[in-house]
Amino acid sequence: MNTVTYIARRGELETYFDRTAVDAWAKLTTDAPVSKIRATVRAGRDEMRKTLLSWLPNDLRGRRILDAGCGTGAFAVEAAKRGADVVAIDLSPTLVDLANERAPSDFEHGSIEFMAGDMLDPALGQFDHVVGMDSLIHYNTEDMAEMVSNLAARTGQSLLFTHAPRTPLLVAMHTVGRMFPRSERAPAIVPVSNKSLRRALSNAPTMRGWEAGRAHQVTSGFYLSHAQEFVAA
Repeated sequence: MNTVTYIARRGELETYFDRTAVDAWAKLTTDAPVSKIRATVRAGRDEMRKTLLSWLPNDLRGRRILDAGCGTGAFAVEAAKRGADVVAIDLSPTLVDLANERAPSDFEHGSIEFMAGDMLDPALGQFDHVVGMDSLIHYNTEDMAEMVSNLAARTGQSLLFTHAPRTPLLVAMHTVGRMFPRSERAPAIVPVSNKSLRRALSNAPTMRGWEAGRAHQVTSGFYLSHAQEFVAA
């Protein structure tokens, strides 16, 4: 993908998660004490991870999975424990190194290959399942739809991803967040209408033969995210 908005946002995210927020993110993804606000985010992310894992088969032996935007690797580890061969990729080399440090050294059946880079790189190959948990939430509807359709072209069975739902609360939080100085705020989470996103995806040639499956929204304090499943027909 080479749209101006996608490239610009990808650069912002790499800088933010690899430098500005890496310490906070590392702490958030452990059991270490955090503020009440961050505790709600941690709880929401835990629930979302469990939801997405529940949409995958319990036995993943022989399945190849892309963890698109793996962060510190929690999802990749759980998938590998089920026997999956996971390619876990993130824009932040620092978070990828941390994920590598935290992951078990081996699994009974599965494996994890951690790498820093672009989740859309075609050199990553083909997958049975692709999971993007909270890794598309910073992109607008058009870029998100193009990213999902790009991944669909290399996926055989299911696509699971999340986006920030367009609700009055989240739109208000997004507006308030933009009032802070640019140097003090994270790349904006972009609220996206599920209806608009599905309409955009329906027009993508690579989404022919895919059907919308389960959906689930998680609300936990300052964490609000909508999970969507697409399955190959």
